[in-house]
Amino acid sequence: MQKPKGTLISIGGNEDKGFGADEAYRLEFISDGILSHVVQQGGGTDARIVVIPTASSIPDEVSANYIHAFTKLGCKKVKVLKIKSRKSVDKEKYLERLRKADIVMFSGGDQRKLSRIFTDSQALDILHDRYLNDAIVIAGTSAGAVGMSETMIFGGSAAYSMKKGAVKLMNGLGFMPGIIFDSHFIVRGRFGRLAEAVAHHPHLLGVGLGEDTGIMIKNGNECQVLGSGMVIVFDGSKFSHNSVADLEEETPISIGNLIVHV
Repeated sequence: MQKPKGTLISIGGNEDKGFGADEAYRLEFISDGILSHVVQQGGGTDARIVVIPTASSIPDEVSANYIHAFTKLGCKKVKVLKIKSRKSVDKEKYLERLRKADIVMFSGGDQRKLSRIFTDSQALDILHDRYLNDAIVIAGTSAGAVGMSETMIFGGSAAYSMKKGAVKLMNGLGFMPGIIFDSHFIVRGRFGRLAEAVAHHPHLLGVGLGEDTGIMIKNGNECQVLGSGMVIVFDGSKFSHNSVADLEEETPISIGNLIVHV
């Protein structure tokens, strides 16, 4: 299998955007913040950056926040693709920007919108090709991070997880076939949600991303944690027990020997 030349950066949401929030455990925005790493990996302040707020219900506000953040980091070539529907995703002016971008940043919101709008599009084909063959950075936060995987979580509350069918899965954007990402992992208590997803797909690694925390993936499998929080990895390959296949819907699931890395 070809090793991709591009870099993926999946972020758990609520990353520092340089607004000066006085939080004790945030890193220095300019030198160590997650978006600073995104810019560095994309070639520095001359990088051509494309922000895609498709998942968001407030795309103008989200776009303004990223323009502010990247501008504060010294970047001058920041464009926003206002892709709101299947009709607009393959506009030639958007495709041309994706062909030339050094960094593509997917915002948070609803990952189902990303899947519905980008699946089978020329835009996604361009990004897949460039991820394999070019030194492009494809970053996503919250929904944008969850959507990076081939199998994607799109629903299921912490309160009702570990009951069969509570966690919903669908096809994502397909950049990472071996991982299921989840975001806001610590703050929103999504341990059970991701554990259930791995119970359904024990051949996949579950990666829970804390807020203001990301994982940078190079060459398809070389990982580095970025930011101020935690990444939790669930490995179901050594399950000694997994009841999910034998249960009726809404029945409690039990699993044994789930390996957890922090």
